[in-house]
Amino acid sequence: MTTQTDKNRWIALVVLCAGMLMIVLDATVVNVALPSIQGDLGFSQSSLAWVVNAYLIAFGGLLLLAGRLGDLISRRGMFLSGLVVFTLASLACGAAQTEGMLVGARFIQGVGGAMTSAVILGMIFTMFPDPREQAKAMGVFTFVAAGGGSVGLIAGGVLTDLINWHWIFFVNIPIGIATGLLALRYVAGDRGAGFGQGADVLGAVLSTASLMLLVYTIVKPAAEDGWGAGTTLAGAAGAVALGAAFVAREARTANPLIPLRVFRVREVAASNAIQGLLVAGMFGTFFMGSLYLQRVLGYTPLQIGLAFLPLTLVMGLVSLRYSERLIMRFGPRRTLVPGMTLVLIGLLLFARTPVDGNYLRDVAPIMPLIGLGFAISGPSLVTLAMSGASQRDAGLASGLINTTTQVGGALGLAVLATLAGTHTEHLRNSGESVSAALNGGYHLGYVLAAALTLTALVIAALVLRERPARQEHATAEVACPEAA
Repeated sequence: MTTQTDKNRWIALVVLCAGMLMIVLDATVVNVALPSIQGDLGFSQSSLAWVVNAYLIAFGGLLLLAGRLGDLISRRGMFLSGLVVFTLASLACGAAQTEGMLVGARFIQGVGGAMTSAVILGMIFTMFPDPREQAKAMGVFTFVAAGGGSVGLIAGGVLTDLINWHWIFFVNIPIGIATGLLALRYVAGDRGAGFGQGADVLGAVLSTASLMLLVYTIVKPAAEDGWGAGTTLAGAAGAVALGAAFVAREARTANPLIPLRVFRVREVAASNAIQGLLVAGMFGTFFMGSLYLQRVLGYTPLQIGLAFLPLTLVMGLVSLRYSERLIMRFGPRRTLVPGMTLVLIGLLLFARTPVDGNYLRDVAPIMPLIGLGFAISGPSLVTLAMSGASQRDAGLASGLINTTTQVGGALGLAVLATLAGTHTEHLRNSGESVSAALNGGYHLGYVLAAALTLTALVIAALVLRERPARQEHATAEVACPEAA
């Protein structure tokens, strides 16, 4: 990577985070606008899910591949190409007049989103080799990646209510153009490692097919037909078979798409497992929390966004000002467990929200608690996930943690929403009122989310044991030899 001044590095960080924010905002903005899209384009209830699923399948399936191609060709080139694809697809989404056009454009938008976001962490990791600066940069990234969803709820409510749903996509166009121009100016160019003995085309096909089939199985047959249905089991078996074939291929080929050595690093493997479990619980909780506010308490989309604002504000304050200090003072391992413990407490408190709940009494105190917990644990997890990757594998590690986040979120949302819905139906059949049955289903979902978070806590406590300072320094030198 070419030389950057200190000021330009921090400007480049803002530019990269702007690209990530555009991707994050798009997800929650679309969720708020789904009823308006359904009424305008005539989607059925089942087909409406494909406005989200088409994007998720492309995004989750291509993250690893995009991250590795960024390592081999150019991370900045992959980022800029992704911005172009995402921006043009957003234009097509906003101009869509039919179901098929919108779903197809959303799939292409997912491709662009994967290309853009897969390499961001890798670029941040190489731009900030100093541990203190890296922790601060990771805090900024985590706030944008996690807290941007609440901003999306507010923006979606405003745009949909005041103009129309088309503008939730059109707003991406000026943001994408500005981000691309600033990236050309401030993000330093880089040259990838090259394909060496050739591109692992078969590995690329197997990994992408496995991930896409897995995400499809989660969001389609599992959510609609049930986890024990034949279509779900067949899809899961196919995804596992393709994944096993991919692993066997990578173990034998001379120039693997994804070197398996990255999984031998304890920090990388454990951090991704923890991230998947934590995000699975968080995604499901935000989804059910939004439904609780809407369907039980009667909130509008804009009110829902404002209800989550305390979470965003606390997360932003802590991520931007204090997470780096905490990581440098105590280390990522010692900050991870307390942060996840706060998230766990918040989830358990959500499981106590009543049907006749009052926001200030029953919801508002939980929001900053979860925001604080994720602001502490999020940067720690990202730091640990990237710490074992060499600079040549930084894009791979970045794509891996992003893939874990998206697939974990999809799995958590599908599992928790399905089980909550089943429990709600059971309560209705038992004579409960609609509101009580809905709330009972949400409570089950919160408890399951807490169980996932508790499992992540156990893994963190047992696997991510604190190392002596000398060994920590040695690991940092291996991870970032140029800085050493």
